[in-house]
Amino acid sequence: MSRDTVVAKRYAKALFEVAEQEQTIMETEQELRAFVEAVSGDAEIRKFINSPNITEEVKLQVLANSFEGKLSTSLINTIKLLIQRSRADLFEDLLAGYLEIQEYKLGLAHAKVYSTYALSEQEIATVAEEFGTREHKTIRVENIVDPSLLGGLKVVIGDTLYDGSLAGKLDRLEKSFNRRV
Repeated sequence: MSRDTVVAKRYAKALFEVAEQEQTIMETEQELRAFVEAVSGDAEIRKFINSPNITEEVKLQVLANSFEGKLSTSLINTIKLLIQRSRADLFEDLLAGYLEIQEYKLGLAHAKVYSTYALSEQEIATVAEEFGTREHKTIRVENIVDPSLLGGLKVVIGDTLYDGSLAGKLDRLEKSFNRRV
């Protein structure tokens, strides 16, 4: 684990503890996710935040004006602290650390569900319930469309792969034939 990841986890832990005290865990996650997506998705914002030619005071003032009323005070203070300590490069690691702590504390797990088409809300709920029972956690589903699967589903939860796709079954069948030859 890199030093930056360790540092980001410390900030994430502090942010989570404040959100837990304020009972805004999920809201803080949504705000942090939106902020990180805005920063990482816009080259101009990244350039502004990382520019050595712009003073810290100007950066903090622009951020305060831009996000006032849109982000919680605790999140704004965390962002300001990272900028003041020249650690703005840790925003994505901060989000990852926050999500990891949140999943552990709340008994959540993130599942990437690959399918040949976009799943309906009912299908997503069914997958979440089925794998939630297996994992003994509440499953948050991210559906990813992958036509190369040919049919069925492939589910990734943490380091575990559940491959019920037609492509996966054909691959396993081919490997079994090759072992016999």
